[in-house]
Amino acid sequence: MAFTFEEIIGNLQKKIYHPIYFLMGEESYFIDKISDYITEHVLTEAEKGFNQTILYGKDLEPSTIIGHARRFPMMANYQVIIVREAQNIKDLVTKETKAKKEKADEKGKLPFEQYLENPLKSTILVICYKYKTIDKRTNIAKQLDKTAVLFESKKIYDNQLPAWISSYLKSQHYTISPQAAAMIAEYLGADLSKVTNELDKLIISLPAGTQITPEHIEKNIGISKEFNVFELQNALGERDLLRANRIINYFGANPSSNPFPVIISSLFSYFSKLLNYHFLEDKSQNNVASVLGVHPFFVKSYVLAGKNYNIKKLVEIVAILREYDMKSKGWDNVSATASDLQREMIYRILH
Repeated sequence: MAFTFEEIIGNLQKKIYHPIYFLMGEESYFIDKISDYITEHVLTEAEKGFNQTILYGKDLEPSTIIGHARRFPMMANYQVIIVREAQNIKDLVTKETKAKKEKADEKGKLPFEQYLENPLKSTILVICYKYKTIDKRTNIAKQLDKTAVLFESKKIYDNQLPAWISSYLKSQHYTISPQAAAMIAEYLGADLSKVTNELDKLIISLPAGTQITPEHIEKNIGISKEFNVFELQNALGERDLLRANRIINYFGANPSSNPFPVIISSLFSYFSKLLNYHFLEDKSQNNVASVLGVHPFFVKSYVLAGKNYNIKKLVEIVAILREYDMKSKGWDNVSATASDLQREMIYRILH
């Protein structure tokens, strides 16, 4: 049965447990949160000694997992088995080679598939199958859908991150301004573990109900409210030559905090969205926000930038960004530093 992250955590909080949790997908954050919750909350500290087992995928045989799973708990209602890095286990969910077939039963079913048909109710088996998914057309996937909690942890894309940050903080009884959410998203990227770690620092340092602002982020996380990629985009959109140069000079002086590849990637995304804006027939605020994947608050900045850059110039800028991406990697560049390349790139964008 397919469940959402919220449904799984909600059921666990109500002590509604299932014999098998198969957690798969590209985004490891949600998989870790579910498995950590089960590890920390299902058993008492006294019960964990005999009834909680952590297994790791590399060099682990499926039969070993099933052997643990078929045991009964000792002086507890449940035993918990957490299988980490399960994507590294050979023969767990596929049987394509002759060697794998030899491990199957007379009906061609692998050990895990056999256990799925009749799991032990007193065992909570958690399979953490990270960074990939199983083929949903296979028999084992169909069996998982019938008898296990099946969860696919999908990657959060960059354009979804500010909204996710707002949602996360709302669940902790905080709010955040659109500018502040954009700053964090641009600076940290879509690594949710890293993002939540920084957000938790803010939560600890600020009283509940606070609206988080760029000033809070600068003070507690260390992202400058004036010198960041988000502000560089605004300066370029407004064709503010002085401010853009001040920011890029700051980046050149602080390369470890502002790596050139990240700057290029962010600008490429920004100008690509600006190019798409020109081709929209419906330029209403809601439609622009929806199509470009930005907060409605920022639509007015795209309207202004759209007046400052026509389609021909935007196509040229995209080509410029590709060129400097290659130069930053050494192509057609013998001696120019990253700082020199950045200043040159900004000059060409603005002229």
